[in-house]
Amino acid sequence: MSVPRSVALERTLYTLAAPVLAAAPNLYPDSPVNTVVQLAGAAGIGGWVLAAKSAEPGAGRKILRWSPLVLAAAVDVAAKNTPGFGPWCLDALLAAGWAAAGLLVMPFSRHARRHHRPALATPAPAPQLEPASELSPAQPDDGADPFTRQVRWLWENRGMPGRTIVVKATPHEGMRHDLSLLLRASEAGRAIVGLKEDDIAAAFGVDATDVHIEEVVRQYGREGGPGWKHVHVTPDAAERRHKAPTAHEWWADRIGAAGGPVPGSEFVKEVRDKERKVTHYIARVPDEMGEPLVNLHTLAAALKTKYDEGRLFVTVDGSQVLVSLWDSSPLAQVFPATRELLTPDKDGRWVTGYLGNGQPARNRVYTDRGAAHGLFVAPSGGGKTQLMGLHVAADALFGAVVMLATEAPDEKTAALGKHTARYGVGALYMIRLLRVLDALMEIRGEMPWDDGLVHDWDPSLPGCPYRMLSAYLDEFLSAARNGDYGAEIMDLAERVSVKGRKYGIGIKVAGQSIYVQDGFTQLLCENLRENCIPVVLKVAPKKVADMFRTLGIPSEYIPDPLPRSFSPAEKGRIDRVMRGEPEPPADSNTGGAGWIVEAKQPDVLRTLFMDFKASIDGYFPDTVATLTDYEIRELEARGLWFDWTEPPRPGEFGPEPDEEDDAPKKGGGKRRSGSKPATRRDAVTSPRQALEAIKNLSGV
Repeated sequence: MSVPRSVALERTLYTLAAPVLAAAPNLYPDSPVNTVVQLAGAAGIGGWVLAAKSAEPGAGRKILRWSPLVLAAAVDVAAKNTPGFGPWCLDALLAAGWAAAGLLVMPFSRHARRHHRPALATPAPAPQLEPASELSPAQPDDGADPFTRQVRWLWENRGMPGRTIVVKATPHEGMRHDLSLLLRASEAGRAIVGLKEDDIAAAFGVDATDVHIEEVVRQYGREGGPGWKHVHVTPDAAERRHKAPTAHEWWADRIGAAGGPVPGSEFVKEVRDKERKVTHYIARVPDEMGEPLVNLHTLAAALKTKYDEGRLFVTVDGSQVLVSLWDSSPLAQVFPATRELLTPDKDGRWVTGYLGNGQPARNRVYTDRGAAHGLFVAPSGGGKTQLMGLHVAADALFGAVVMLATEAPDEKTAALGKHTARYGVGALYMIRLLRVLDALMEIRGEMPWDDGLVHDWDPSLPGCPYRMLSAYLDEFLSAARNGDYGAEIMDLAERVSVKGRKYGIGIKVAGQSIYVQDGFTQLLCENLRENCIPVVLKVAPKKVADMFRTLGIPSEYIPDPLPRSFSPAEKGRIDRVMRGEPEPPADSNTGGAGWIVEAKQPDVLRTLFMDFKASIDGYFPDTVATLTDYEIRELEARGLWFDWTEPPRPGEFGPEPDEEDDAPKKGGGKRRSGSKPATRRDAVTSPRQALEAIKNLSGV
């Protein structure tokens, strides 16, 4: 095998230089040869240092390239410092070893090139003309920038997904891997079909979720339509959005996404109320989507709370949505009643409590139709008497005459009775009160106003000769099912609910149910509902749907049941289980919590708290309003104004029976033909009532 000329020349130089390295330091210590050798060695050391610090590949080859100079200087220094040629002729041995190493390694000739030259025996191929390369569809000669041309090569190597070519590639500033592509079909006049996010993601080595395809709108000087597509590849932006999203991005991904709690909604702004400790999120949906659809349970999960904690409330206003997230449930708070809150304004409105979103919930003492009725529904312990006390105080502060009848006595109603014109207990008292209301409609209908004419009651008109009157009927359904007076109680209540408002007379019915099957008539229920703002407190979960359906609430607005408690669950249950300790008692704090139905959609509220254990005198005016003297004289003339706690008067409920009639007296005697029956046919809804009706008809 022939040796390259450069290799033979280098070996010759090593052979000739070895004797000089051994002899020069010993024979001529001050010879310039020694200086040259040592300077060359210093240069070699400098080359080593530069090669070691360089970040480019091939550092080892560079170090090996400089090693002959460094080793030659080392031999020269050693020979200069040994006496003579050194023991065992060491200087000559070192020089010979240096030459031998150079002959074998040949740093300059073999390591100065990255690739070996072809062997001399291999004939060089004959030069041939290369065919002119055709322009690739992915590399049109349009003067594109280098980044676009690199992306085009990649796109072509990945098989041109969707049979498309890259027209323009634009990198995203500050994002190393993000870019946007303008694509068109590889064949002119063909629509782009089959272009999928998965194929593009595979081409760039990213997730399919990091790829977004958009339509291209035709612009001046550029085509558009189905033959063009915009593609955004954003792995860096997606990673940043996942780790540190903006408020708009967080809402779009977690709340407004398809299938999210408020699909299609767009974030508007976030407002923090530090004083009230609530965060408001405002969003909107496009007008064409109509009213926003809200899933409260998934929304609570997205906001890292639970629906039954009572911290999350949503208010929909047209296309806008207000999401209120409280630090602690406002329904678990106590809102003390004050005289200022209970005093009606010029429109007859006063504060009943506070909604879940923090707004004051208002009721009214009158409407544009006349005196307002009232409907309070709550089970035992739900806060019904508290709510009734608030209404009694509001009516009294408005200057109305207030009368109260309850089917059964209790401490709170007795305390309220001290601030009313009339208060009594039992079905007998209630029927006497209703008879007075019925008569007052006739009396007031004939009382002339200051202008000498008769008008329907209107608080805004001057010259009214009488005061507004509010009659409260507590445990109304129990009294309406009374065997002696129930039928007439229902008849009179129904009549007053129809006409009373025109004469300034409102009835406020309180009970545990509003179901027709429980004793209500459909007409009474509708009249009360249409002329009042009903309040429903603490309804059993199974009755919520039926209760609001009876109130005429559309099915899409029927609310979910309230939780059994608004206090957050105490943490550490696992530790208590492991220690065998009992769970702490649940805090039942839902008294006074419920719904107020002012519009078509019930709103959750917590009513004001009237402290009956302390004096309630401060909630009421100093004087109690009463009927006018004229009204009292007319009622006395009709035999209706007396002490209603007396036993039934002779003839009060029909003529007395003959002495030979052995039938026992009930309610002032047996009714004869022409008097009102004790039990109406349409009010018989139970076996007990049917038995009472049979007894009344047969005289048993």
